[in-house]
Amino acid sequence: MNLTIQPRKTPFQQELDIHASDKSLSHRVCMFALFADGACKVSHFLQAEDALHSLQIAQALGLTCRHESNDTMILLPPKAGLEAPKDVLYCGNSGTSMRLFAGLLAGANLYAVLCGDKYLHSRPMRRIVAPLRQMKANIATRVVRQANVDSGVMELAPLTIIPRANNLESPFVLEGCHYESKISSAQVKSAMILAALQAKTPSCYREISLSRNHTEHLLLAYQKHNYLQIDSQQNIHIEPFSAFATAYAHLRAFEISIPNDPSSAFFFAVLASIVPQCQLTLKRIMLNDTRIEAFRILEKMGANIRYENIQEDVEKSADIIVRSAQLQRVDVASNIAWLIDEIPALSIAFAMAKGVSTVRNAAELRVKESDRISSVLEGLRNFGIEAFEYPDGFDVVGGELRYGRVDSKGDHRIAMSFAIAACVAGGEILDCACINTSFPQFISILSQFSQVTQS
Repeated sequence: MNLTIQPRKTPFQQELDIHASDKSLSHRVCMFALFADGACKVSHFLQAEDALHSLQIAQALGLTCRHESNDTMILLPPKAGLEAPKDVLYCGNSGTSMRLFAGLLAGANLYAVLCGDKYLHSRPMRRIVAPLRQMKANIATRVVRQANVDSGVMELAPLTIIPRANNLESPFVLEGCHYESKISSAQVKSAMILAALQAKTPSCYREISLSRNHTEHLLLAYQKHNYLQIDSQQNIHIEPFSAFATAYAHLRAFEISIPNDPSSAFFFAVLASIVPQCQLTLKRIMLNDTRIEAFRILEKMGANIRYENIQEDVEKSADIIVRSAQLQRVDVASNIAWLIDEIPALSIAFAMAKGVSTVRNAAELRVKESDRISSVLEGLRNFGIEAFEYPDGFDVVGGELRYGRVDSKGDHRIAMSFAIAACVAGGEILDCACINTSFPQFISILSQFSQVTQS
């Protein structure tokens, strides 16, 4: 599917509920419900491909899903512990599904094969299997020789988790370990936590800087015992379920209303910032500190942003009001793990700002759904913006967007970011079916602001 978008010619002022619940929370409630001691009530679960793959995998492991209404469902855990999957577990384009379930299944000591689409099968998996193997998990990968990586090979999906012992006689087979991650990754951290909870002995995880912490927040909120403790140095100490009980229900049944995803909302925050005389009120946006760094960057650039109607829950939320402003250049080199999904959209704000904006320490962008550094720069140049590439980032010379044509390369963040650019200058975005992985409503919402044609 391709999009042709006409430039926006008039200002706007409106409230907007994007109806795009947070993807990170949606993935995780499926997994935590598997270990609950009763029915879990979940409102506003994200109805997008990535999150639905996680729900389907959880159902293959014994979770029962009952829909109460269009936006509320009841998740019932398996009565006798996780069930061995009877088929290959398909993750689609979802790296979160594959990597987190790899940890959960390795801990459960169940035979499983995790596979995905061609884009997911090109993403690195050694980062996830390394800590799990240190815990004595037996995981097979597809190994491909590649000269530009340290070891000379890449480990890729499909992932096969092979039990180490008869899980009916010995359900807890993994050994706890101390692991220091060289990258800041919520997926790596969460996979190890899910495995470590099911190990025989305690574990400790340390990362070079704090990554998204939804797994920790949910576990701290719903744990029946003190499985998780975080010390003053941000070391995460994990006591296994087996230290407290051998029963299957280790977490309290929970009720959660999932707020809207700040990463999805950010596309429209950028739009409101760069179209003159505009204002958007984005409703029910999650305010987790590790997720709203992009909004803070916009504020540093001079954007007019306010937070109202703040609600306290497992994750705080609020309405975010964004008004257009003349943006100024900015340097981005810290908290990159909190920006990894938003940098493509930020690059559109850079393109409209006065001066040269820079991004550094962001080599992780090269191993997302696409090489996001090269994809962003190719797109910016196609829209008439001067940009310079570096191994770990790029520079963007602020200027004037012109009609452009961009191939998303199957990356939903690239597709949506340059759709926002096209709202200003007009343009064509190719290979946009990927948008459905995270934000199926995006195109219909975009159509409220610009004329959009699908082909």
